[in-house]
Amino acid sequence: MAYGYKIGGGLDFPKKKLRVLWFSPPDVHVPNDGHGLGNGPLPRLVIAEVLVDELSLESQGIIRKYLKPEGGKQAVLSSTLGSLIWEKPTWTDFKQLAKESEFAAWTLIHGYTMNHLAFAVHRFKHRFSDIKFVKQHLEEKGFKLNSDGEILKVSQDGLLFQVSSISERLPVTFADGVTETIPASYIEFTQRQVLPEFKDVPLDEIKEFHRREAFELDNANHVMESTRFTTKF
Repeated sequence: MAYGYKIGGGLDFPKKKLRVLWFSPPDVHVPNDGHGLGNGPLPRLVIAEVLVDELSLESQGIIRKYLKPEGGKQAVLSSTLGSLIWEKPTWTDFKQLAKESEFAAWTLIHGYTMNHLAFAVHRFKHRFSDIKFVKQHLEEKGFKLNSDGEILKVSQDGLLFQVSSISERLPVTFADGVTETIPASYIEFTQRQVLPEFKDVPLDEIKEFHRREAFELDNANHVMESTRFTTKF
């Protein structure tokens, strides 16, 4: 917040016991030659919170067994280094927690690692500025795409399009010596259409604020299945 980000909105996922907040970036001057703070707008940020108190007492106990009261202060460093700031969990604890909350289990083993990265395809060049071509290209290259709902997820107003990959599964050795492959991070592609009230604005004058803002609950619910645990424990 100290860098000018503002809360743009929130989404609640009762079945997943999650609350999500997204933050809109500050307005920054971006020179046409690409120099300066960045060649384009700063990214939106999305932060998810597991509603621990709404989980079963058993799951709460597992989470609190590992978390440190002051651990949040090291979140940025942990995310950058991709390391845990608590002890690595056992396979037994991870497996039990995953039965109730896969997202909580994912966080327990990955810590504050970035869950996914989203690219705004409307800022791409040539045909890849159309998400349908991006989807086609990924399928032709053999990437596994999240088909929960549909591969191409469209908001109810038809102005937000999303496609996401299925997360890569990586081998992890747990504290009790068990090695299993579990979902890691994934990539998302998003296309935000120009709002109807700005349809007459010349294409070369379109800015991010001319486009559809916010997120769609149904879309987000499906996209989050990109880290689904396909293995039955």
